[in-house]
Amino acid sequence: MPHKIINVVGARPNYMKIAPLMEEMKKASSVFSPILVHTGQHYDKEMSHVFFKDLNMPKPDINLNVGSGSHAEQTAAIMIGFENILKGERPDVVVVAGDVNSTLACALVAKKLHIKVAHVESGLRSYDMHMPEEINRRLTDSISDYLFTPSLGAGDNLRHEGIEKEKIFFVGNIMIDTLFNCRKLAKKKDIPKNYGLAKKQYSVLTLHRPENVDNRSTFISVLDALAESSKKVPILFPVHPRTKQRIKSFKLEKYFKHIGDTVKSNEKNIFFLPPLGYIDFIGLLLNSRFVLTDSGGIQEESTILQIPCLTIRRNTERPITVKCGHNLITGSKTEDILKAVDKITRENNYRFKTPKYWDGKTAKRIVKVLKDV
Repeated sequence: MPHKIINVVGARPNYMKIAPLMEEMKKASSVFSPILVHTGQHYDKEMSHVFFKDLNMPKPDINLNVGSGSHAEQTAAIMIGFENILKGERPDVVVVAGDVNSTLACALVAKKLHIKVAHVESGLRSYDMHMPEEINRRLTDSISDYLFTPSLGAGDNLRHEGIEKEKIFFVGNIMIDTLFNCRKLAKKKDIPKNYGLAKKQYSVLTLHRPENVDNRSTFISVLDALAESSKKVPILFPVHPRTKQRIKSFKLEKYFKHIGDTVKSNEKNIFFLPPLGYIDFIGLLLNSRFVLTDSGGIQEESTILQIPCLTIRRNTERPITVKCGHNLITGSKTEDILKAVDKITRENNYRFKTPKYWDGKTAKRIVKVLKDV
């Protein structure tokens, strides 16, 4: 009988990590019977549809539709719904990815039902326990049976925490599989043209982490830096729905040129864009001069695309992007962000190195391991 594997997605970063796995499992249909479960943690149906279409993912076999809520409410709802699924399906393995609430919730339920857990992108550490993602990834790693790491350093982290080496598999970065699969289509995109901008004449911004947008004074500190830096290089800003809510509630619209369809000021150089699908966003990123972000995945994508990256955080769980890419950790203070922007706009001889196994073949390596479950 084929191995029954439940692959879990919950938030948009999971889609890029599970899509290549689903594809490889379908190719080996005599070995695997994959099931795709969407928890509905990111519940924007329109945006979910765009990502599934871009990544050529099948429609989820099961959707829990848990929606929003506090961390506790969301995690509890996922656990209750997923337990019922596992009792009915009794899979051989549950595959979870990344560090969102769905990752931990589904891993916990599977482990307590004595079902093996495979964690894709394990071993990443920021060592900042204020981050909910750090809590999720540490706890998930501690109970997983198969720990698939994206870098050698991630494996070192796990061994230092006492994880048995037999459980750790260095397979590379599965996000890069998706990036390679979509890069050709992304190159054809020309979203900046809609804003009167050409290639390499703009920067890209993503901002959504609570540490940056939930505190008004911190958010203003970041925006002050962005407003000043945008005078040198205009900023295209696909706005996360949560961030848009904070901009409105904190009354910070003055920083932006477009709010919806309204031009607020001809003097502003930070352009609001709607949330973008994966291919549109990669097209925007690969034609940019540099990116400003607090996202984890974008640090990795910019390394492979050889786009300088300014990470607006105190730390990163992806130090390999600092070592192998051109990723500068800025923090959220106005003067520190501006110093980093000045440095990155003055330099032209950036050095990039492709980390080992960031080669588009990670899903194949994972599937090879899971054939023997």
